[in-house]
Amino acid sequence: MKTTLCNFCLKSGILCQKCLAKAKSGEISELDLKIARLLLSLEEKYPSLQNVYFHKAVDVDRTLAIIVGRGDVLRLLGYGGKIIKALGAKVGKTIRVLEYGVDNRKFLEDLFAPLSIVTINTIWLPDGTTETRVILKKRRGRQPPFDVKALKEIARKVRNMTLRVEFAD
Repeated sequence: MKTTLCNFCLKSGILCQKCLAKAKSGEISELDLKIARLLLSLEEKYPSLQNVYFHKAVDVDRTLAIIVGRGDVLRLLGYGGKIIKALGAKVGKTIRVLEYGVDNRKFLEDLFAPLSIVTINTIWLPDGTTETRVILKKRRGRQPPFDVKALKEIARKVRNMTLRVEFAD
């Protein structure tokens, strides 16, 4: 697994000067360290994790968003979802895997998967701020398989995006 931290720091649990400076500046958090260590521990069992670039982790309520490099979402979702299930069991949360450096539409599609997006609109508010309105296709009267409030907060933390989520039949 690749990350902004060096492998020695992840394996030993003791941060070098360079990684310590990143932690103090806020570039990496305690949660990032914890998730990077968990991913590193899963690397032996799942070799595809060796090529995954881990950027950041964001925790909201019972949902954990893991931001990985471009094209790495499929590597993390591989093995029939066993990597995500193992990670979810260790942290006791629902896992969302998001791609780093993609456009807003792709980000929202990853965030709200498995539901499909009908439309995305930008709403300009009188105070000069904007909201992104996302209309999702509802699955025949069933509840969405995720916590909408938590995903709105993840979008705010990761992309500084205020969401208004609606469902269409």
